[in-house]
Amino acid sequence: MITLDHLAVAGSTLDLATTYVETSLGVPLEEGGAHAVFHTHNRLLGIEEGLYLEAIAINPDASAPDRPRWFDLDRFTGPARLTNWICRCDDLDATLAALPPGFGTPVALQRGTLRWRMAVPADGILPFDNCAPALMQWEGDDHPAERLAQLGAAFTGLTVCHPDADDLAALLAPHLSDARIRFERGTAGLQADIAVEGQARRLT
Repeated sequence: MITLDHLAVAGSTLDLATTYVETSLGVPLEEGGAHAVFHTHNRLLGIEEGLYLEAIAINPDASAPDRPRWFDLDRFTGPARLTNWICRCDDLDATLAALPPGFGTPVALQRGTLRWRMAVPADGILPFDNCAPALMQWEGDDHPAERLAQLGAAFTGLTVCHPDADDLAALLAPHLSDARIRFERGTAGLQADIAVEGQARRLT
């Protein structure tokens, strides 16, 4: 099975991604860090029930990676927006073997004491125009959500829109069981509903 782990908001710069999240939700993000291999950096927000959100962008102080960046960031243009949902697996290799090609090959990553494996497509583009979830597996017991302050943010729903949303839903059905995640036909994109201190907020 796969379980929602976190959400990613991308921007052409980290400040723009951060401002979008903070303005939309009304809460501040915490410093995250820099990612080796893909040369990006992020800031984080703790969400209830062990979830979190990251604002992410290309790190301008790092050299270009030797492969396309994750989350299709090399092609990112336009305003900051919700671009990805990331699910964790107990067995990443078995999950990938059960899915059709396109979800990527596992890459070993580490930031401080955090260690994980992320499946990243060779071109950085996830199936269904990046509307399919990115898949990962944490290694060890350390998880970012445990380090983050809780500011009253609660995840209440994710809507995954795509012209072939029914196909994506059917593909994931044997692996994902979460009534908060909905699939709707429409223009490719994501919409997350997050309540902050009981007030409904939305990221698109």
